Amino acid sequence: MLDVRRMQVLRAVVTSGSVTAAAANLGYTPSAVSQQIAALEKEAGIELLERFGRGVRPTAAGRLLTEHAALIGRQVAEAETALADLRAGRTGRVAIRYFPTAGADLVAPALARFRTEHPGVRVDLRIADAEGARDEEADLTLVVGPRNAPVDGLRLVHLVDDPYRAVLPRSHPLADRRVLDLTELADEPWVGSERPGPCLDAVLEACAAAGFTPDIAVECEEYATAQGFVAAGLGISLIPLMGLGSRHPNVIVRRVRGPEPVRSIHAAVRESSLALPAVRALLTALQEA
Repeated sequence: MLDVRRMQVLRAVVTSGSVTAAAANLGYTPSAVSQQIAALEKEAGIELLERFGRGVRPTAAGRLLTEHAALIGRQVAEAETALADLRAGRTGRVAIRYFPTAGADLVAPALARFRTEHPGVRVDLRIADAEGARDEEADLTLVVGPRNAPVDGLRLVHLVDDPYRAVLPRSHPLADRRVLDLTELADEPWVGSERPGPCLDAVLEACAAAGFTPDIAVECEEYATAQGFVAAGLGISLIPLMGLGSRHPNVIVRRVRGPEPVRSIHAAVRESSLALPAVRALLTALQEA
């Protein structure tokens, strides 16, 4: 295999016209330059330079390698520039995965700010599972889960706690109360709003702390549909605040205490991606959003 650095030495000799001049330009001794050329000729299996007057000139093979050395030099310079832009956060690609209810309140404002500050960075934004199924391509994934959960290769950064609210039919006897004790909902039929996972765990753990297990009369895994079941009088539900961006006209929403169920939203960031300024900037935008 041809040595790329020796090809650049050859290029210096050809462009300057002599070994001595090339050595002066490169900061080498003439002997060192001659050794590099001799080693390159051995790799190429053909003579690359021939004497011409007081200097040297390239053979046909030498001209060929000099042209390729010039091309390689330009490509290396372009690579160095591109790498510098990537290190500075001016270019690159950031892959983000998020779950739907975090989109409007968290991802949208953060991404708007990020694109203003980093217009040259391409963003790959896709929906991921709320339970945080790992996508190997993702630099940053929004997940719901406990703080400081150990995950290999990922750093969990807490963003926000999203409290659950009680959703009741407008005709419900508790509708005139501004804040409800969770125990007051113990004997109600419930409309489940979560699939198994950390979101549902937050609800079940709060109910257990209040001394009961909810009676799930209707199973549902989508917040808007759950509100429809509640509006029809099929039960009450607990829905996180971020999931209540669009409210059914025939339900009322109340705070809950004793305890208040909360789901904790984190950014799971690849440790290797934290070296990129663009990823750090996106994380900061999410924290401030």
